[in-house]
Amino acid sequence: MGKTDVSAPAAMRENDIRPDALRAGQRAAYERDLQRLREDLPQFVEVPCPACAAAERTPIFQKYGFQFQSCRLCRTIYMSPRPTPAVMGRYYGNSENYRYWAEHIFPASEDMRREKIHRPMLEYIVAVCERSQVPRNLLVEIGPGFGTFAALAQQSAAFRRVIAIERTPEMAAACRKRGVEIIEQAVEDVSLEQVGQADVVVSFEVIEHLFEPRSYVERCATLVRTGGLLVLSCPNGLGFDVAMLGANAAAVDSEHVNLFNPESLAGLLVRSGFDVLEVMTPGRLDAEFVRAAALEGSFDLSGDPFLSRVLIEDWERLGLPFQQFLAAQQLSSHMRIVARRK
Repeated sequence: MGKTDVSAPAAMRENDIRPDALRAGQRAAYERDLQRLREDLPQFVEVPCPACAAAERTPIFQKYGFQFQSCRLCRTIYMSPRPTPAVMGRYYGNSENYRYWAEHIFPASEDMRREKIHRPMLEYIVAVCERSQVPRNLLVEIGPGFGTFAALAQQSAAFRRVIAIERTPEMAAACRKRGVEIIEQAVEDVSLEQVGQADVVVSFEVIEHLFEPRSYVERCATLVRTGGLLVLSCPNGLGFDVAMLGANAAAVDSEHVNLFNPESLAGLLVRSGFDVLEVMTPGRLDAEFVRAAALEGSFDLSGDPFLSRVLIEDWERLGLPFQQFLAAQQLSSHMRIVARRK
């Protein structure tokens, strides 16, 4: 497993991708989703570690009435008991939060997301293909959301063909509006005849939501040709803001039932038929999240003079270099991994 040097990330603020003016509406929609999910608590089931299948675990925290565990073997953080696939299907199929994102937040922040997140990601994937000698004929994106990345990949001609697989109706409709070739099904129901085998399969911020991640990764493997690439991104459960804020971290919520870390996600991919090529944590918001919690009084930095200086007293000078340090040392709470199918 290699670790790629991370070039200094450009500055980004949470307001760039989640506009302040829209947060109250999003939060209200999410609270209504939470209430419906809590009504299904009697149907939640216990599961082993989603990364290594170990049963040994330690309760680490509760949030919104849901219990999170820490695997004693690989340190993956995961929700158990968790919603069954049927409960998850109802939740996402009727989510007011997802509808709000599709109708309000994604349109309002699309330009920022395209330039600060998706374009750099596309450039990175093209570079990985070049140095790994992987052709760029077909790219498949699973869970494209609003479709910004898939549309960019298609319009830029970085790949000859781009297909997106999206089961959520609102998100699938948004992709179609952008001219993206879309298959509106769960990936488990998609046949090779519909897609063919891709040179590259990408899946951003999806695996943390899934009941059984290993079956998902194995399904992804069937869509990638031998020697092709799988690119995943997701939260890092051992990242800075999770380590500092615990249950109060933004990455910990009712939808993120799996919080892998670089080692545990790499292990899952290896056991699913991949060679891991690169792992990095290119996040840009960890320091801002912890700073915001300290400023609002929900996190106490008074006993840590070093972090008080970096995150509060000398923020304008030290904040960005500190975030760049976190990214370069695999300490950010946003993770990216690239693997080649054997």
